[in-house]
Amino acid sequence: MLKNDLLDEWDRENFFHPSTHLAQFARGEINNRIITGGDGVFITDRDDNRLLDAFAGLYCVNVGYGRTEIADAIAKQARELAYYHAYVGHGTEASITLSKMILDRAPDNMSKVYYGLSGSDANETNIKLVWYFNNVLGRPEKKKIISRWRGYHGSGLMTGSLTGLELFHKQFDLPLTQVIHTEAPYYFRRTDRSQSEENFSADCAQKLEELIQAEGPETIAAFIGEPALGTGGLVPPPAGYWAAIQTVLRKYDILLIADEVVTGFGRLGTMFGSAHYGIEADIITSAKGLTSAYAPLSASILSEKVWQGLEQGTDTYGAIGHGWTYSAHPICAAAGVANLKLIDEMGLVKNAGEVGAYLKTEMQAAIGNHDHVGDVRGDGLMIAVELMEDRESHRFYDPTLTMGAQVNAALLKRGVIARAMPQGDIIGFAPPLCLSRAEAGQIVSAMGEAVEEVLNG
Repeated sequence: MLKNDLLDEWDRENFFHPSTHLAQFARGEINNRIITGGDGVFITDRDDNRLLDAFAGLYCVNVGYGRTEIADAIAKQARELAYYHAYVGHGTEASITLSKMILDRAPDNMSKVYYGLSGSDANETNIKLVWYFNNVLGRPEKKKIISRWRGYHGSGLMTGSLTGLELFHKQFDLPLTQVIHTEAPYYFRRTDRSQSEENFSADCAQKLEELIQAEGPETIAAFIGEPALGTGGLVPPPAGYWAAIQTVLRKYDILLIADEVVTGFGRLGTMFGSAHYGIEADIITSAKGLTSAYAPLSASILSEKVWQGLEQGTDTYGAIGHGWTYSAHPICAAAGVANLKLIDEMGLVKNAGEVGAYLKTEMQAAIGNHDHVGDVRGDGLMIAVELMEDRESHRFYDPTLTMGAQVNAALLKRGVIARAMPQGDIIGFAPPLCLSRAEAGQIVSAMGEAVEEVLNG
């Protein structure tokens, strides 16, 4: 393609890219890629490269690219009513309809939906509501939040604190003091190699209980966790984990926030990860798959228990002092309605389960026995390959070698976009839920060649 514009130059001179090495980008050491289009599981850049997006943007374009049904719904809503706020009882057909559609799909104990624009702001909302809830119940000291190392819950002040990854704390003066972290349910990286999954889960629950007792149960308000770890390594929970954790939380009257920003709306082959793993949450965080990222929208889904506390609070204190200008934005809500309809019509939840299982099986068959592949894991369309220097001794690569990033780059040369995950040589795959078996085969073939080039080269 002939490029007769200044986009490349303007990009480096004007655009602050998130999660980017800013100095390297400014110096031109990191290539920019300007995306111009997409269809199904593929995107196209302005150099006419057609790439299989095996990470669905940021595991969010669940229905795939180019769905005119959602674009048409957005345009129709924009023409009819581009915006009105949701304060003091105002609503739109789109926001009301979407709320019912979400609750029809959510676990039975869920009662109401509050809207934001991102998973980060949804989790900020959730923590505020937890604190308000405990104030209403006369428990002002019950305010600490337990998260997990390697968890990801956002990039704000509170949500960046909840996130248990070094990159999101370093030089930002985080975490805040109200947040404490416990063991990650990362069985592959367990210290005691002799432990069974069940014993490791019991050990995680014991460490959680010891932390609660050390801090004082009367000070702990909530526990937040992704049903399966996302950015921390795409790690499904070990057997018995969520049952053991929930037993501890109930014992000390601690609320459970299930962060389903990644797992909600089909990625694991079930509508919600909570149903997949037997989680009974008090609050569910959702975003990404709610609109398949066709418009920014998040939803905090509240249980009847929490909702009753909020109602009681407003009778005591008056109207609740929380809201965003763009809460329940009608254009975003219209995108959500159209997206959830498409998920049903295309059978994407079932497809995620079936094609995800196929992708994992084929990946294991192709590279699972490679000397430098330690683990091929995942549920549904959320798969990871973890690299190791030596499988036998369970020795990981020196991080400075950036082996994960090298394999990721080799994949890109073969037309497949994956993600090199932080804090480990881990290649993540979370493609659109419309992925076909043939496209899954294309991912596996490219991964086999990339592993061969980088690890045997």
